[in-house]
Amino acid sequence: MSQFSHILFDLDGTLTDNTQGIKNSLKYALNKMHVDGYSEAIMDQFIGPPLQWGFSNLFGLNERNTKLAVEYFREYYGENGWHQNEPYDGIFEMLAELDAQGKKMYIATSKLEKYALQIMKHFEMDKYIIRLKGADYGGKKATKSQIITDLLEMQQLTPSEQIVMIGDTVFDIRGGKENGLSTVAVNYGFGKEEELRNENPDYFADDVDELYEILSA
Repeated sequence: MSQFSHILFDLDGTLTDNTQGIKNSLKYALNKMHVDGYSEAIMDQFIGPPLQWGFSNLFGLNERNTKLAVEYFREYYGENGWHQNEPYDGIFEMLAELDAQGKKMYIATSKLEKYALQIMKHFEMDKYIIRLKGADYGGKKATKSQIITDLLEMQQLTPSEQIVMIGDTVFDIRGGKENGLSTVAVNYGFGKEEELRNENPDYFADDVDELYEILSA
């Protein structure tokens, strides 16, 4: 098993469970856009991918309306949604142990960067994280692959198998692979197990304990 020196975490569905905050923000945005008749299953699929992708592909909004829906989503999320959130059991302990082992840890998230920073500070995870890179406000660099690329460049890290991307969706695994990194799929977040396994991640963790075992080896 590889020795990972640098660890990139996704945020939603990997470190924290923001289900309620995201769904409430989505409901607010869709109500503002007069979109109704959607199912709970569609809402579940919305969690994880970039906002622009979700409004466009899951709800069929055109470019203009997608941009407007994202604004409404962030309007609610900025006031209420970001703190309707909870770290998964064992995350604090895992981060502390990995930090003690000298692992260098980062966040690569499709969430708007300022909200991701708020969440990290709120839960006092920021003391373990060297750098956080999130989506820019305009959505120009919102793909997970581009966010990972930007983070690597900012930290002057050369892609290698000793750098690992961890996430709960196919976007995380694809983004890691496209940047030449090792990948770990976690099965306790928002992604579907079959879809994740189809991406052939290097490792698969069913819970936080398994994730820790992979990362601390």
